Amino acid sequence: MSAKLRIAGTILLLAALTGLILLIARPGLNSAGAHPLKLVAAAWLVFCCAAWLVRGASVRLAVGLILAGGIALQVVALAGPPQNSSDLYRYIWDGRVQAAGIDPYLYAPGDAGVAGLRNTFLWTADQPGHDGYPDCVPTQSDSAAPSNGLVTGCSKLNRPKVPTVYPPVAEAYFLAIQEAAPADNSTTPVQAAAAGFAVLVTVLLLFGLWKLGKDPRLAVLWAWCPTVPLEAGQNGHVDVVGVALTLAALLLLAQARSKGARSKGRVITGGVLLGLAIATKVTPVLVLPSVLRRGWALISASALTAISLVYVPHVLAVGQKIIGFFPGYLRQEGYSTGSGYSVIGLFVGGKAATAVAALLLGAIALAIYRYCDPSQPWRGGVLMTSAALAVCTPHFQWYAILLVMLVALDGRPEWLAIAAGGYLANSPGLQIHGVMLHDPRLMGYGGGAAVACMLAIARYLITRRASGAEPESATVPAALNAALPSGSAASLASAGPAAESVLEPTAIFPRPVKSPQESTADAGAR
Repeated sequence: MSAKLRIAGTILLLAALTGLILLIARPGLNSAGAHPLKLVAAAWLVFCCAAWLVRGASVRLAVGLILAGGIALQVVALAGPPQNSSDLYRYIWDGRVQAAGIDPYLYAPGDAGVAGLRNTFLWTADQPGHDGYPDCVPTQSDSAAPSNGLVTGCSKLNRPKVPTVYPPVAEAYFLAIQEAAPADNSTTPVQAAAAGFAVLVTVLLLFGLWKLGKDPRLAVLWAWCPTVPLEAGQNGHVDVVGVALTLAALLLLAQARSKGARSKGRVITGGVLLGLAIATKVTPVLVLPSVLRRGWALISASALTAISLVYVPHVLAVGQKIIGFFPGYLRQEGYSTGSGYSVIGLFVGGKAATAVAALLLGAIALAIYRYCDPSQPWRGGVLMTSAALAVCTPHFQWYAILLVMLVALDGRPEWLAIAAGGYLANSPGLQIHGVMLHDPRLMGYGGGAAVACMLAIARYLITRRASGAEPESATVPAALNAALPSGSAASLASAGPAAESVLEPTAIFPRPVKSPQESTADAGAR
């Protein structure tokens, strides 16, 4: 395919992807009445084709397309209110509470202590669940709620009878949005903030990949992935803030190779950023096993210090209430009772399922810590995050947004199958040809993990076959050099036949380039 034809195809596919995201964000425009899951599936298919085509464009042109396309997708995604999540309304409420000088962990939204902060955008007095205000206080099961300090009303917030579940950095983010653009009657400020962080991640990826000597075109795996505009620009999830902090931490820690003061400073800063990411949303803890070999004591101390500092003011204000709804969330999602593990549930149930899940994830984390290359922490991060999603099978597809960023750094797009499966997992009552899916989470995350593993094995076998075909004394050929990340071919050539026994499946999409500042020795060290 000629370069001009490839670029034209990329632009057309990007336009089609933008249109599909708009249809999802604005259901009123969907005159054909297509099921949202079909639109999401179509968006994923178009994304795969567009990402494959853009790899053939020059780096400069591709970078422009990736950035412009990522911004366009975020803009159309925030064209309508959130469609499949009410988390954003809780963000707005927590911001309002803090702006009024009240600690967000002190009261549940339905408590009398914050009843004066209610407005008609978030609350209505109608009973029972008014259209658009589905969660009510009290419900039929707690008619004595007013005597327990709850004030009657229905809300757009989820779980109005329990305190917040979000960590302190997330709460600071909600307050910052409220102070900058009070969201008294609109979801747009929160959506725009999340979209801005998604674009920031794209910029960091473009710069970071180039700095690492990797192909900056890999950023397309984040910028155009449907999960990113749908869960950032449309649903406004705070997870994207944690992803940005995690990315900054990984870029610093990956380059902290020497023992000098500069390297030590990078390790400390990276640990602090990772701690702040964990204090935004717990999921970034999954990348810890892949970075601890940079200096487990220094990273752990830095991360724990950062986490402690942001928690201390709230602990002083509310004491034990700082725990919030987190234990209740674990029970509600079935993680503490053992009912939430759809894949493990095929073999064992109850508390035993929780124990098996802990053992599996612990063993995987230990193996990643032992064998992961700390100069490529995203590789272990991809495996750890994929394993956590496959084992825990959450209802919520936005939990996979961290995986999307890690895949963009690593360059192995097959693992995005797990992120795509999240949309199936969050489709209760789904019927295919009249047959009801008993457990969409099993089909979504279990099926996505199976597809990802099969593609990863195929990649491994192809790479082994290509490397095994070379004579021991031969130089790595141009074809294999194009299939390996920058520096890997040099390492393989210098290592000789012994390297073949440890050759991992590597990033073959898109073709990598090497930073002009990087020497051959630096490339081999990676």
